[in-house]
Amino acid sequence: MATASQVQTKQRPWWLTLITGIAALIIGAILLWAPAKTRVETYLILVNMLGIYWLVVGIFDIVAIFIDHSMWGWKLFIGVVSIIAGATILSYPVAAAVQLPRIFALVLGIWGLMYGIILLIMAFQGGGWGAGIMGALGIIFGITLMANYYVLGMGLAMIWSAAVLGVIGGIAMIFQAFRQKSAA
Repeated sequence: MATASQVQTKQRPWWLTLITGIAALIIGAILLWAPAKTRVETYLILVNMLGIYWLVVGIFDIVAIFIDHSMWGWKLFIGVVSIIAGATILSYPVAAAVQLPRIFALVLGIWGLMYGIILLIMAFQGGGWGAGIMGALGIIFGITLMANYYVLGMGLAMIWSAAVLGVIGGIAMIFQAFRQKSAA
C-alpha cells in the first residue's frame, strides 16, 4: 500500500488557479466597492451563473448513477433537486435575484445537509476520512443555514460574506498560482 507522500496527485495548472483567483477577486471587489448599478448587474449575472451551475451539477449527478451505481437513490434525489433549483432560477432570474438571498440560505442549507449526509455515508462505505470530514462540515453548515434563514438580513449578510470571501479567496488563489508556478 502506498503512503500519501508516495502517491503523486495531479494538480490544477497554475494558470487555471490564477484565472480563477483573478475572477474571484474581481467579482468580490465589484460586490463590495462598485456603484449600485454595477453591483446589481454583477449580482444578476451571478444569479444566472448559479442557476446554470446547479443545472449542470444536477445533470452530472444523475449521469454519475450510470458510472457508479452505489447510493443511486441519493444521487438521483440530489440531482433532481439541483436541476429543479437551477431551472427555476433560470426561468425567473429577476424574481430569483430579489428573493434569492433569503431563499438561497434555506436552499443552500438543505443542499448542504443532504450533500453532507451523502458524503458521510460514502465515508463509512470506504470513501475515506476526507469525505467524512467534508460530510460532517456539510451537515453543520446546512443545519446552521436552515436554522437562521428567516433572520432579517441573512440574505444580505450572505452577499457581503460572498464578496469578502471572493476578495480574500481571490488573493489567496493568486498567491497560490505563483507558488505553483515557481515550484514547477
